[in-house]
Amino acid sequence: MTFGMSVIYIMFICLFAMSCSGRKVERTILPDGLVLADGDIVFRRGSGLMSHTVVAADGGRYSHVGIVVDSAGVKMIVHAVPDEPDFPGDIDRVKMESPRKFFSSLNANVGEVMRHADKKVAHEAAREAMRLYRCGLLFDHDYDDNDSTKLYCSELVERAYLGAGVSLTEKRRHDFIVPGFHFEHVIMPSDIYENSRLRTIARF
Repeated sequence: MTFGMSVIYIMFICLFAMSCSGRKVERTILPDGLVLADGDIVFRRGSGLMSHTVVAADGGRYSHVGIVVDSAGVKMIVHAVPDEPDFPGDIDRVKMESPRKFFSSLNANVGEVMRHADKKVAHEAAREAMRLYRCGLLFDHDYDDNDSTKLYCSELVERAYLGAGVSLTEKRRHDFIVPGFHFEHVIMPSDIYENSRLRTIARF
């Protein structure tokens, strides 16, 4: 085998191994030039089992939701999420990360940004979201919106806007039933999405 053929053979083996590993190349699905504002509500849907399960139980478009905040002049997203550790040993919690990371292709296939009609309300909701983030709250695996010491994703966004005096869900709730689990009175992403005061800024 010639040297050139050897190189081609090795490259083929490497590409084959990568394709079989199922690993994705990380990128962002966030459109270039999209300008976010305080209090914007960001939705995403991924390709994982949990994402499909939430969408099936919800009957909506998306499986996860967060809120845009201002962190020292930089737009970030606060959200409550399980199984996305930032480092070994990281716990499920309310976290803050860049919009590009929130919309990473590892976690999102499609996304949408919605904005509340009242800019002042949205700004106050963003401030409340930052306060909740700074409290270091854990993710609520019981999906119990009566427990304010832990939060799940859509509950966090609802509580942020409640801090500004507005309910996004307007008492809309779901029973979340999957094999082995039965959660009642859960706030799902669609319960927020259906608010008439929200308008779509971008869908991608």
